[in-house]
Amino acid sequence: MSLLIVSIDNTILNVALPSLQRDLDASTSGLQWTIDVYTLVLAALLMPAGSAADRIGRKRVFMTGLVVFTAGTLLCSLATDLSSLVVFRGVQAVGGSMLNPVAMSIITNTFTDPRERARAIGLWASVVGLSMAAGPLVGGLLVDSVGWRAVFWVNVPVGLVALLLTLLFVPESRAAHARRPDPVGQLLVILLFGALTYAIIEVPSAGFLAVLPFGALALAALLGLLVYEPRRAEPLIDLRFFRSAPFSGATVIAVGAFASLGGFLFLSTLYLQNVRGLSALHAGLWMLPMAVPVLLCAPLSGRLVGARGPRPPLLIAGVAMTAGALLFAAFGAERSDAGLLLGYALFGIGFGFVNAPITNTAVSGMPRSQAGVAAAIASTSRQLGQTLGVAVVGAVLAAGVGASAYRDAFVTAARPGWWVLTGCGLTVLVLGALTTGRWARRTAEETAERLASPTARDAAQTRA
Repeated sequence: MSLLIVSIDNTILNVALPSLQRDLDASTSGLQWTIDVYTLVLAALLMPAGSAADRIGRKRVFMTGLVVFTAGTLLCSLATDLSSLVVFRGVQAVGGSMLNPVAMSIITNTFTDPRERARAIGLWASVVGLSMAAGPLVGGLLVDSVGWRAVFWVNVPVGLVALLLTLLFVPESRAAHARRPDPVGQLLVILLFGALTYAIIEVPSAGFLAVLPFGALALAALLGLLVYEPRRAEPLIDLRFFRSAPFSGATVIAVGAFASLGGFLFLSTLYLQNVRGLSALHAGLWMLPMAVPVLLCAPLSGRLVGARGPRPPLLIAGVAMTAGALLFAAFGAERSDAGLLLGYALFGIGFGFVNAPITNTAVSGMPRSQAGVAAAIASTSRQLGQTLGVAVVGAVLAAGVGASAYRDAFVTAARPGWWVLTGCGLTVLVLGALTTGRWARRTAEETAERLASPTARDAAQTRA
């Protein structure tokens, strides 16, 4: 239930964007912020929330997350202007950051039998596909019948029921050895993600010189992470992970795949409603050819990973996602119903195959003690990718539309955005091929040995 409310919140809101835009007189950048503030806060807080749960109790943190998320959702439905909606979306995300990584820890500690645990994780993960399929349809129905505020009401009763069930049935658990907090590293991550996203979103309206300080701040935060994190005994981000080609590949693939998803949903929703003039419900129905393949292909991808490894599903995902975006970028798929359906279906197939191998590849060869941290970084990369996808594609769209009539200029202005999404698909394809072969597996094994056997420097830091 926690994964359902966090996942559906992204897809259900996309259908409400045009209605929200009219009601709150929002610009394109304003719409970007309603989506991006949520994924941005999630990306920044996922890892510290997981560490806090290991330290003070998973059930306690999980219940706190449900309360904060549900309260933030209710506040979003009461927002009177765009600024308050963006702030309340941030509150939602603070609660959401305490749910998914902690839920996975609760599942792995509750189901000790490997077979039962695999079934539980499979059921848990299938909810993502369900939210992709149900979100646009339920959102469209609610927007047309009640209004955009209703898309937030859905999560309130689900959150309250999940809170009651957690109180009654979920056992408390803690890690035997919880990682120490890293406040400096966390601050640097927040500055990096926040400043970079702000610079990308605001550059079309504010200009390059106005956002240059934020770009410089993002670069300084990145350099600070590279210098500071290796000096800590228990860093927020262990940079040694990136010596593993599968881990590095999975991180970049996650960013590329979810950037493609965020941009694809953003452009498609605005096109269907603002250019074609469809209602929110009809737009949601048009999104089903993308959502249904995600729901069907996700379990197939998991089986394929188990039988053949991560390479086949990553190659399928890369080809299908690239082809889906390329139909819009090069061939104007939106000009005909058949082209639109084919583009959506191809993208849905690709995204359905990409999710399972990301986590598998990220933890490939890692010691069991480090697998959770590696998976958390992969999850953070997913949220960061979705944030950047909406930011970059939205910025390209805003720059292209300019002062022209929105409906007339949209298709032409969106074309560079589709090329960006094509590049994201190619990134999945190329890295899927390069980081899953023999050479890549050797780098993962070497990295695992280094992580399992501390170096002299690590031992000295531990003694200190």
